[in-house]
Amino acid sequence: MALTGVQIFKKLPQTNCKECNFPTCLAFAMALASAKTEIEKCPYVSKEVKSELAEASAPPIRGVKIGSGETAITIGEETVLFRHEKRFEHPTAFGVLITDEEKETEITRKIKALNETKYLRVGVELKPELAALKNTSKNKETFMKLVNTARDSVSGCLMLMSEDVEILGEAARLCKDKRPILYAATSDNYQKVAQISKENNCPIVARGNGLEELATLTDNLVKTGIKDIVLDSNPSTLKQAYEDQIFTRRLSLLKAFRPLGFPTIAFPCEMTDNLMEESLIGTVFISKYAGIVIFSDIQPHHMLPLLVYRLNLFTDPQRPLTMDEGIYEFGNPDASSPVLITCNFSLTYFVVSGEIEASNVPLWLCVMNTDGLSVLTAWSAGKFVPDLIAPFVKKCGIVDRVKHRNLIIPGYVAQISGELEEELNKEWNVKVGCREASDLPLFLQQFAKI
Repeated sequence: MALTGVQIFKKLPQTNCKECNFPTCLAFAMALASAKTEIEKCPYVSKEVKSELAEASAPPIRGVKIGSGETAITIGEETVLFRHEKRFEHPTAFGVLITDEEKETEITRKIKALNETKYLRVGVELKPELAALKNTSKNKETFMKLVNTARDSVSGCLMLMSEDVEILGEAARLCKDKRPILYAATSDNYQKVAQISKENNCPIVARGNGLEELATLTDNLVKTGIKDIVLDSNPSTLKQAYEDQIFTRRLSLLKAFRPLGFPTIAFPCEMTDNLMEESLIGTVFISKYAGIVIFSDIQPHHMLPLLVYRLNLFTDPQRPLTMDEGIYEFGNPDASSPVLITCNFSLTYFVVSGEIEASNVPLWLCVMNTDGLSVLTAWSAGKFVPDLIAPFVKKCGIVDRVKHRNLIIPGYVAQISGELEEELNKEWNVKVGCREASDLPLFLQQFAKI
């Protein structure tokens, strides 16, 4: 059970040194109890107390790392029920189910789809991350053949699924270097699965029939030394699955109920035979509140909307996606190429850059830091105004790259053109561009002829 702020305070040095950036030790203890800081911030606490309080400072939902190297993913570590309260920490991982009874051509197709399904949106790569390998044949040799194939060809993470603990253990040893997640520990086999997990340093899925049995199971697993756990309440209906996801999140966050303080997994692939309906069910679990969602297949028309939906939900509402400030080149520009300026809101950049590329006009695009605000919002907030734009233009380096002095500004801030020329000491001619990005190709082609 997590300690209260007062209980933590009694274990602290109580020096009120302020080196933890809190005014008092009591304020630090309260923040620690609510998982808003870490015990390491206190420079004078003893090692024994630090170890004891580590649990209190941990997120209410434990973070679980799956996989290894660059393809590893982390789920969990969530601290809120709703994104607008703060943010969601780790996006839901998408996986595809592959059984050892499927034809070899189908297995190859699914693995290829998993590896090659990638989309770029506002500078972020979107892709599914996991292959769930299921031993439906109950045959050891058949399953090990599938595991061997996936180990050598899947670029993402693996989940090994078998009811036979012996088969699960051998598969885990074979894929140890990829750190797969093991499915599943139950009330009957948890001690054996826990031993496999320890030997191979693998996270596991705990599966119980309902939240009560699941809580007992995770408590037993923690006592064996296993902490990297993902929850499966084994629901029989979508309604039950939805309720279990919500109850799990609320109990762990609002009641600090540690036995359910782990990320969860959901299987839309087992709830319908219709891929479109499966996608709709998937959106339910992305929102409420699965850490992993397993689908039966990966096809562009069903995966792209899910990936974009996930991106939108897990983008930090307090920190917009931004581009680095600087000069961006399009089409090998030279000293005579046009110069445009815009803000560093990533959506603005990628919409504008797409239209620039469509125009086939080589140019320089100066991207100014506006704290991730769009053009009009940045202007109204005083972040995209002449007295800030002028110093940026002078210092960004564009002066050394072009021989002309024509600067094109977005049409929506046409009213700043005169003042901007004054701020630039009339060394630059400020040209007003088009309002809509879709008009850029025609505008740039006509401007290039001048």
